[in-house]
Amino acid sequence: MLPYAMLLAIVLNLACATRTLNAPPTPSAPSAPGHSGQEGLASFYASSLAGKETASGERYDPYALTAAHRTLPFGSMVRVERLGPNGRATDQFVEVRINDRGPFVRGRIIDLSGAAAERIGLKQAGVARVRVRVIGPR
Repeated sequence: MLPYAMLLAIVLNLACATRTLNAPPTPSAPSAPGHSGQEGLASFYASSLAGKETASGERYDPYALTAAHRTLPFGSMVRVERLGPNGRATDQFVEVRINDRGPFVRGRIIDLSGAAAERIGLKQAGVARVRVRVIGPR
């Protein structure tokens, strides 16, 4: 009887174990001021979303310097620096306040308002590589 109990325990233990194979790496969010930052692609909100409610309850204002991020707390202030082809920061940057969640497109790390996108030349490009760094709370 003992071997059956041991076998049952092993089978149950293996059945409860989980393993993730080939999962894509999850970039760490820039969670505190001074964090070296998160790099990825930025995009911007469509103008048709003007006036729609964001996840924070605010209405989207395309002329405000705001953005959507998946994990940063609402009210966080971040500096978004556009990166050049060599991966180094260009002289284009904007400081925005997080007031929405997103983007939910693989590889993208932040969605900027129209005004913020304009400041870093993103409206012409559509999507650009950026570094996002927390600079403080509200």
